[in-house]
Amino acid sequence: MRWEHLEIERQQAATLPGYREQATVRRFDAPEALDMRFYEVRAKTVLNRVPPKSQMPFRWTINPYRGCSHACVFCFARPTHTYLGFDAGRDFEREIVVKVNAPEAARAELSRPRWRREHVAMGTNTDPYQWVESKYRLMPGIWEALRDSDTPCSILTKSPLLLRDADLMVEIADRGIPVYADLSIPTWDERAWRATEPHTPSPKARMEAVAELNRRGIPTGILVAPLMPGINDAPHQLAPLLEAAAEAGAVQIGGIGLHLRGQVRDVFMEWLRSARPDLVGLYEELYEGGAYLPQHERRRLARLIRAEARDPAPGNATGEGTQRFEALRAQRRGAAERPEEVKRTPAPAAQESLF
Repeated sequence: MRWEHLEIERQQAATLPGYREQATVRRFDAPEALDMRFYEVRAKTVLNRVPPKSQMPFRWTINPYRGCSHACVFCFARPTHTYLGFDAGRDFEREIVVKVNAPEAARAELSRPRWRREHVAMGTNTDPYQWVESKYRLMPGIWEALRDSDTPCSILTKSPLLLRDADLMVEIADRGIPVYADLSIPTWDERAWRATEPHTPSPKARMEAVAELNRRGIPTGILVAPLMPGINDAPHQLAPLLEAAAEAGAVQIGGIGLHLRGQVRDVFMEWLRSARPDLVGLYEELYEGGAYLPQHERRRLARLIRAEARDPAPGNATGEGTQRFEALRAQRRGAAERPEEVKRTPAPAAQESLF
């Protein structure tokens, strides 16, 4: 296996709920992986259908990993780890499930005659470009399966490791297959970043990835999520973030308020009591009615994003940014079309982050 030389310890096989075969438990000799265990499983399927009642703008997802080493205190994929017999706190960050056959399974499912080439979103649960992807390298095979099956696709990530696979994304685009990217960048403020996303690449590195993907003709935007009152929602925090997004050519800017569902509330409030005790009362009041911010607070955050992004990058509102990228792709294919004659294909709304 391509990661075999990195192994320092193979423990007894573990049985995880939902998987017929036992998982091999592996550790890596790397500072980023201290106290972490990786459970190698073979998934029966990796193409997941989104429930019909979901408000997500896509019907299918692929997630090669479960659990996430980014350790974001607000991650609302945390409760999914309890289905595996782990907890939503430290286990979610340290006990990572790796679907080692994800590329092969994706190719098999996407090549079936009944596959209708519907849009597939990646990064909707945990980040497919978290640290361990640099070792297992599952994503290149998944991109290749999407390319070879002519499947429209999108990716949401916090990691510039995505650039490793930019050539494959360009290949998909050059075949006329819609492909989009969003980088999740909740804040430009270093203190807020280090406190809430302790093991993620820097916001600057993520924004550089936005700029590079746009330069290469892949429509890429940012998702400012989650917006957390008193933590990353001040105008002086948002202004430099959105200015950097404009300079990077972001084709869209989305924002989502913090959700505190189930065990996420426990994890987040425990962190808040330790790191920001001055905000505990505010959050108890804001979320006393449930998992979502009150409507008036959501409207305030929406107005704030719109106000700070009043000079958006091309394409944020009109679709002209995507037209520009279509023109670049057409030029690469040797097409003789003038830019204004290229058919507009507006970029989709930023997919909601589950991390």
